Amino acid sequence: MNAAPAPDIATVMDRLGRDAVAAAQVLALATTQQKNAALANMASALRGGRDALLVANAVDMDAARAKGLSAAMLDRLALDEKRVEAMARGVEDIAALADPVGTVSAHWTRPNGLDIARVRVPLGVIGIIYESRPNVTCDAGALCLKSGNAAILRGGSESAHSSRAIHECLVAGLEAAGLPGAAIQLVPTTDRAAVGYLLSSMTDFIDVVVPRGGKSLVARVQQEARVPVIGHLEGVCHVYVDRDADLAMARAIVKNAKLRRTGVCGSAETLLVDAACVATHLAPIVKDLLDAGCEVRGDAATQDVDARVKPATEQDWYTEYLDAIIAARVVDGVDAAIAHIAKYGSSHTESIVTANAATAERFLARVDSAIVLHNASTQFADGGEFGMGAEIGISTDRFHARGPVGVEQLTSYKYVVRGSGQVRP
Repeated sequence: MNAAPAPDIATVMDRLGRDAVAAAQVLALATTQQKNAALANMASALRGGRDALLVANAVDMDAARAKGLSAAMLDRLALDEKRVEAMARGVEDIAALADPVGTVSAHWTRPNGLDIARVRVPLGVIGIIYESRPNVTCDAGALCLKSGNAAILRGGSESAHSSRAIHECLVAGLEAAGLPGAAIQLVPTTDRAAVGYLLSSMTDFIDVVVPRGGKSLVARVQQEARVPVIGHLEGVCHVYVDRDADLAMARAIVKNAKLRRTGVCGSAETLLVDAACVATHLAPIVKDLLDAGCEVRGDAATQDVDARVKPATEQDWYTEYLDAIIAARVVDGVDAAIAHIAKYGSSHTESIVTANAATAERFLARVDSAIVLHNASTQFADGGEFGMGAEIGISTDRFHARGPVGVEQLTSYKYVVRGSGQVRP
């Protein structure tokens, strides 16, 4: 007997869309208690399913190694007991957040007696397209649930087995709380045509798309999407070490910003050092990086302090390495650092290290990025570290949502107007 033909992409995706719309209608009216119960159940399912998750991840890791993926990409893909536990705790942290749905952000009464309130409401159905990190399946699903949205998730092919195993835990949590399993759906195929269909042919079902991944993915989504996009562009992040920086602090921040995890979007990709402190600060900072196994690509001044520094090209200043590589340049003070970031940066995350409060405030006010820090590592560019539980991504857009996209950023608002018979003259 011949096997039944696989359903075509349109049939599969439209079914996901219809089910998501129906689930979104239920979620929009779900109580905070229902949503939190589902999240608690998800966390329990993740812990109880840990061994199955790790087995599924091992399949993905073996395939990734066979494909020759970089060490940084393998790190993004890998799960272990600590990362599974971190996912479960992240879901519990989201449950502990205030529910944004129904929050009144403004309230006033007009002279004619009309009572007007601006009330937060879910966006509806959110399509989320991401690459290799399987924990995004968990973070995205949980954040969408807490904010009252249905989610259609499309992860990368590299993490397909891991994402399916995580998704099963999320569905189990939903159903145990009496909410529809279709509130969080995973596109069941790795066929790239499914992404194209989601972007161009599901306007009847999807209200907004969130891409999380590399520059090529985000560019494709922004080009092809026929619904609004909350964009997460690459993280060309900078650390600027000012002439008034404490050297010990600067060394610790730069090393952490670059090397704590090189494959995350908040990893520093460019080091800028004030020319006024080159004699004291540049050599030890560069030596720390090189000794820790980081490749440094520098300008002439940086090459002069260590023979191991490789020459930087113009392209290096634009590059998100997501690896143990950093570009380094000497600049003439804070204004030159700001100008460099404006030209080469991606409006993601930038840090200044200085003991001079006026210089710090100048940098924080003039650098136009989603996140700017003073005396702290760029690796804090993370929704969890901001107390937001988790985030779907770091938005580099300038409208609706900017920076970590958490539960509040996944809502919109409507105006609720209460009258007593008023008619307009």
